[in-house]
Amino acid sequence: MSDHEHTTHLQDPSKRHEEELKNPPVEVTPEGVSPEHLRREAKERARKRPLIQKIIDSFRKEKKTFRELIINSEPLETRVALLVDGILDKFDIERGRGKERIVGGIYKGRIKNLDPGLKAAFVDIGLPKNAFLHYWDILPSAVDSSVEVVRINKSSKARKRDKVTLKDIPTLYPVGTEIVVQVTKGPIGTKGPRTTTNLALPGRFIVLMPYTDQCGISRKIEDNKERARLKKIIQSLTIPEGMGIIVRTAGEGKKARYFVRDLHILLKKWAEIANRIESDRSPCQLYSEPDLTERTIRDFLTEDIDRVLIDDADAHTRTQDLVAQISTRSRSKISLYTDSIPIFERFNIERQIELTFQRQVPLPSGGQIVIEETEALIAIDVNTGSHKARNGDEKDTIYQVNLEAAAEVARQIRLRNIGGLIIIDFIDMKQRRHRNAIHQRMKEAMAGDKAKTHILPISPLGIMQMTRQRQQESVSSGLYTDCPYCRGRGIVKSPTTVSVELQRRLASVVRRLRARDPEREFALRILVNPAIIERLRTEDADLLVSLEKDYHVTLTFRADPNFHLENYKILDARTGEDLR
Repeated sequence: MSDHEHTTHLQDPSKRHEEELKNPPVEVTPEGVSPEHLRREAKERARKRPLIQKIIDSFRKEKKTFRELIINSEPLETRVALLVDGILDKFDIERGRGKERIVGGIYKGRIKNLDPGLKAAFVDIGLPKNAFLHYWDILPSAVDSSVEVVRINKSSKARKRDKVTLKDIPTLYPVGTEIVVQVTKGPIGTKGPRTTTNLALPGRFIVLMPYTDQCGISRKIEDNKERARLKKIIQSLTIPEGMGIIVRTAGEGKKARYFVRDLHILLKKWAEIANRIESDRSPCQLYSEPDLTERTIRDFLTEDIDRVLIDDADAHTRTQDLVAQISTRSRSKISLYTDSIPIFERFNIERQIELTFQRQVPLPSGGQIVIEETEALIAIDVNTGSHKARNGDEKDTIYQVNLEAAAEVARQIRLRNIGGLIIIDFIDMKQRRHRNAIHQRMKEAMAGDKAKTHILPISPLGIMQMTRQRQQESVSSGLYTDCPYCRGRGIVKSPTTVSVELQRRLASVVRRLRARDPEREFALRILVNPAIIERLRTEDADLLVSLEKDYHVTLTFRADPNFHLENYKILDARTGEDLR
């Protein structure tokens, strides 16, 4: 470039920005956070807990980790992170603005087709793709093996239904028949949702099963005296004939009145659904699971959570009211986050999330795991990387890397919400005791996962095969869409994701400018791809108007098809300064 061209380029920043926007954003390798630093910060937060919580914890025999739920509530999405001693252990995300929650929803549908070869019905429940209903899922189902049956609550109708066999399904449920189903697995890729007629309504301490007459207790409650006490409570409950319940892990140690109240709430909810079954025309949704915040509150006491931190005042108030109905003592654990630093940045969660979706994930001692997600299966490869044995023993080096990898693989599977068939290629180990130890470590690391898993021992080739229940798409498939440039050979962020990031960045920039010069009238110019501006003009227009009013700033947008989908610029409209 000549001096004249160079000078002209410097004098016209808009051209430079336009040239930059034609290319993908510069790839930035996320900076990791040391686990020791995260644990140290969590320990400091644990010291600041209320005195009553510290006293309660001191009476517990086992050494307890510090567990925090961090909830980031925004107009377009809600994110929930579980921190265990400061380290991200679980991560969930839900896009808002009325997008219906499919998994767990109950629908009244109509059978559109029967496939004798697959032994399945395809049901129109009002979604773009017909739901898949296997014949086995039409028959009355016994409770899962993870539950001990302690009471049978049969009715004459239930006994008659028990006599139905697979051969009877086409006759009893011909094409055109109306049927009530519950979604057990959301649509994934080209597949429609999977459903069952064996409905289940989860409550705080019990699960109500309107069409299953067996009552049981979760096997995760291991204390024999406690199980005997819960059996007596189940026998004393007034459960309508033909219905059943399951006592959840959260019910351990709870008094009978909690179960009576939970059953009353669930029966009332079921009565509303039953009325809609009679009155509403198919296809329609009869019931949907609550949003991510409510589901988290419903389930979080099953985990031993020390603190819940929420950054939205309305969500905080609603959460406190919900928890107060369950446990007044737990209400004190919920706090409102008011600092100016975004909540996920304050607790180093953003940096941990960025590392989550990297293809290569480093291990503490220098090794690494490589994760490849395909439609058929997930392949995970374990490498020694720069790991060096302290005593020069190569066998111990391989074993230590595999031990670290087993723990990290389990964590990554939960964080990414990976499901289906998973193949893990551990580094070859000659000794059988080492292979058995890795298998045991993997089972222990996955024991706390709520999704059902099945883990096979390591084969002589060093391959471990496992399956994990998949109810919905993985987190990464919700954050990204097919790349328009490479036609599906790679991934780019979806317009919704870019819109969320852009609005988050805009709010951060405006707050920073306003803090620097409170009196000045600011005008910002934003350069984006047309796909992003279309999203901003339609679904997010009211959010941008609110942003302008709240911060007294003027926003103008310019779109160009040459701009990369993920790239954008935030400029000072007066000076052309890049404010991003």
